[in-house]
Amino acid sequence: MAGVAAALFASPAFPFPSTSSSSSVTSCSCRFRPVVARAPRHQPPGRRVTRRFDEVEGVSKRRRGIGGGGGGSQASSRKDRGLAVDFRESQVADFEDLEEDKFLNAVVKVYCTHIAPDYGLPWQKQRQHASTGSAFMIGDGKLLTNAHCVEHDTQVKVKRRGDDKKYIAKVLARGIECDLALLSVENEEFWRGTQPLQLGRLPCLQDSVTVVGYPLGGDTISVTKGVVSRIEVTPYAHGTSDLLGIQIDAAINPGNSGGPAFNDQGECIGVAFQVFRSDEAENIGYVIPTTVVSHFLNDYQKNRKYTGFPCLGVLLQKLENPALRESLKVPSSEGVLVRQVEPTAPASKVLRKGDVITSFDGVAVGCEGTVPFRSTERIAFRYLTSQKYAGDVAQLGVIRAGNIMKVQTVLQPRKHLVPFHVEGGQPSYLIVAGLVFTPLTEPFIEEECEETLGLKLLAKARYSLATFEGEQIVIVSQVLAHEVNIGYEHMGNQQVIKLNGTMVKNIHHLAHLVDNCKDKFLTFEFEDDFLVVLDQEEATTASSYILKEHAIPSIRSSDLSEPYVDTEQEIQKPNDDFGDSPVTNYEMGVDCLLWA
Repeated sequence: MAGVAAALFASPAFPFPSTSSSSSVTSCSCRFRPVVARAPRHQPPGRRVTRRFDEVEGVSKRRRGIGGGGGGSQASSRKDRGLAVDFRESQVADFEDLEEDKFLNAVVKVYCTHIAPDYGLPWQKQRQHASTGSAFMIGDGKLLTNAHCVEHDTQVKVKRRGDDKKYIAKVLARGIECDLALLSVENEEFWRGTQPLQLGRLPCLQDSVTVVGYPLGGDTISVTKGVVSRIEVTPYAHGTSDLLGIQIDAAINPGNSGGPAFNDQGECIGVAFQVFRSDEAENIGYVIPTTVVSHFLNDYQKNRKYTGFPCLGVLLQKLENPALRESLKVPSSEGVLVRQVEPTAPASKVLRKGDVITSFDGVAVGCEGTVPFRSTERIAFRYLTSQKYAGDVAQLGVIRAGNIMKVQTVLQPRKHLVPFHVEGGQPSYLIVAGLVFTPLTEPFIEEECEETLGLKLLAKARYSLATFEGEQIVIVSQVLAHEVNIGYEHMGNQQVIKLNGTMVKNIHHLAHLVDNCKDKFLTFEFEDDFLVVLDQEEATTASSYILKEHAIPSIRSSDLSEPYVDTEQEIQKPNDDFGDSPVTNYEMGVDCLLWA
């Protein structure tokens, strides 16, 4: 068990900051608790002078010659305020204040300008808006922040504490699933006199935690304090994924995102990124732990880009019921039942519906879908897969019809039929005689509102799995009215199934079929057997007028101008049986089922 716990607890080191315990960590002591000065002897017994953090900071600046006059004026100033400080105590306070300044100076404010795509009108952008967040230095000229802080960025600037100058930053990598982003600043002046933060290990429950950042309510740096409340696999709202998370009760507000959280030893234990808001709960904030941070950084170092967190791609059912275990010939109270395997996952070649997974790389999987975590804890099975990298091989212990076997499978990130984020800066689109075709995505659903999609299309988005690499649900989002499309102008948010009898694989495939059509008519078959027939020559002639009328720069997005490469996958007729479980744990709502 000790070996298992050590394997689960260890995280790869990253060369930017050293994660090992060293004197540099302990010397960078960060104590945000108030400094208490010893009461002078002439004061009444029991009376103590307590100074707030900002007062201590002011004293330390004066003693370093920042602000104020000579030593005499400083002494008289303290006397006028009625503060009497023991000299030996003040020397200790000075040292700690200097360390606190170095510590806080590694946390910077992020200013980002965003221009998000307009998914309803995919050839244009939405109105520009700005936001602020936090980031911190991790060494080697790099900053770490949240991915949602720099999403759809057009300009990113950062400002150091106590500095009026803003510096241009470049986004090197975004990890959508883990909500992390890596920034760089080329201006050497920005890094002068700075010291990067050190990444620590996972904290324990009830450990003190301090969150530092630039939240709403002011322009200067903010410090809040709390304790670690819980450590478990947590839904990440931005990436709609399930990764290890730390729950804390320290205040996290808008603007804190991307800021570090520290333990009492001055080590960074994670990145503040989201809160849980409810009328029935309060003070629930979440921090991305250093195990997830290290995975993201190592992934970038190895591949020079973010490749993602892999998974098995299987839907699992807990085996708590003894009769269920007996019927599956499972001799012990271990293992989880495979209910469904994603067709695009490598595991589909070695796992079947009805298999029972009993171990993952030698670690026993419990009947509730949990595995050992540290010495006395258990955690969701998903934690083990998230420790791997894309392309890694995992060995599974499996019981199939009572037979015990070992199988190996490659782990890859999940490929959603309806993606939660759109790669690149522009959604794909194709306009044919005023019919606007685009892939169905979660941002499109969010922008259009679920009520406008219809239950059938929404069910596909929530319950259907991709059956082959590159599959998309292609819809007509709207029809730009013209005499060539009379009778079709009221169409909207309907899936196209076929073009001239050929199944549509994705938006790029549809563009390829339109470009290579030799027939007189373009015959589109939509769901519920709705037909749209267009004269190809008239459609081509009308397109230029439609583009000019609606000020559309091109008949298609730039990515569809690239040559189409056929995946040579056999396409089956769409199945209206969408399954009985959502495609993510984020909206599962069924306690006995989970994706891994």
